[in-house]
Amino acid sequence: MLEFAVSEEKNRQLRQKMAELGVYEEDLLESFVRSSGKGGQHLNKTSSCVKLKHKLTGIQVTCMKERSQSVNRFLARRELIERIETATGIITPEIKRVEKLRKQKARRRRRSTRV
Repeated sequence: MLEFAVSEEKNRQLRQKMAELGVYEEDLLESFVRSSGKGGQHLNKTSSCVKLKHKLTGIQVTCMKERSQSVNRFLARRELIERIETATGIITPEIKRVEKLRKQKARRRRRSTRV
């Protein structure tokens, strides 16, 4: 597995999640393009945007959050793992957070109509 420009702990957690879901580096198509947005000359000269596609599921992710290609590669893999978990029906912390917000809004809506 590749090492990215993030802490060893984050690299280890990513490897562990990928192994749990059965996602292997051979199953990923990775390409690099030029990013857009803030970053100036650095972004104009480098291809730091990462496009990642999982061959088996067809899920595709584009990441250009950071100026570093290595960090974007890590973030793209992490986002791909989250999308695969969502597609397989595994309850992720993000899904729990969204569901909690949905319940809070519904509760507030009910309370506001009562008064």
